[in-house]
Amino acid sequence: MPKNIFSRGPSRNLTRHHKIAMAGVATLGAAAIGFSAVPSGASTTTTTEAAQSAPVAFSNKQIKDVKASVTDQMAGASLKAEQIEAKKKADAAAAAKKKAAAEAAKKKAEAAREAKEAASRDAKRAEAKKAAKKTYPNNLDGWIRESLDILKKHDIPASYDGIHRNIIRESSGDPKAINNWDINAINGIPSKGLLQVIPPTFKTWHVPGTSWDIYNPVANITAACNYAADKYGSMDNVDSAY
Repeated sequence: MPKNIFSRGPSRNLTRHHKIAMAGVATLGAAAIGFSAVPSGASTTTTTEAAQSAPVAFSNKQIKDVKASVTDQMAGASLKAEQIEAKKKADAAAAAKKKAAAEAAKKKAEAAREAKEAASRDAKRAEAKKAAKKTYPNNLDGWIRESLDILKKHDIPASYDGIHRNIIRESSGDPKAINNWDINAINGIPSKGLLQVIPPTFKTWHVPGTSWDIYNPVANITAACNYAADKYGSMDNVDSAY
């Protein structure tokens, strides 16, 4: 009876037949992997070649697409930067234009103001020149009118009628008139001139621009009117000795 080769543990030395048998089993296993499943009725083909890994397809198209996309993004960013810069320049130009217009308007306003002031100065000069050239007759009427013009410049109230009325009462229109009998004369300070003013009063109420001579008709009238304006409000309010 032949020996059961499976009844013992594995042999340390495989026989030639054993190696052939094991090789056959390995071959059948590899062949089984090669079978392809086909529909019923179709022929079946077997192959002993080992399954190959599917080849990986490489293409530079994707790289080109990525590169193009990056380029487009860079171009878009550059365009946006240019647009921002252009807007900044436009805003700066508009601001400069607005500033220039404001400065021009300011200069125009200043020029108009200076022209107006110059015209006003010229008018005042012309008026002063005209006043300087104005002449008055050397009589009571002329003296009163000249006094009134001086009083007006100093904002001292008085009227022609008020002045004339008091002159007639005090001196009858004589600029050299002097009172040597009243209390002032007794005290050594007689009243003098058209409106009979005592020297201390004339000195105190003297109006700048007139003579310091108490007998000067215009100086006498203006000093007396200045005093009357302070004490009575105006020479018009004086109806007796003052």
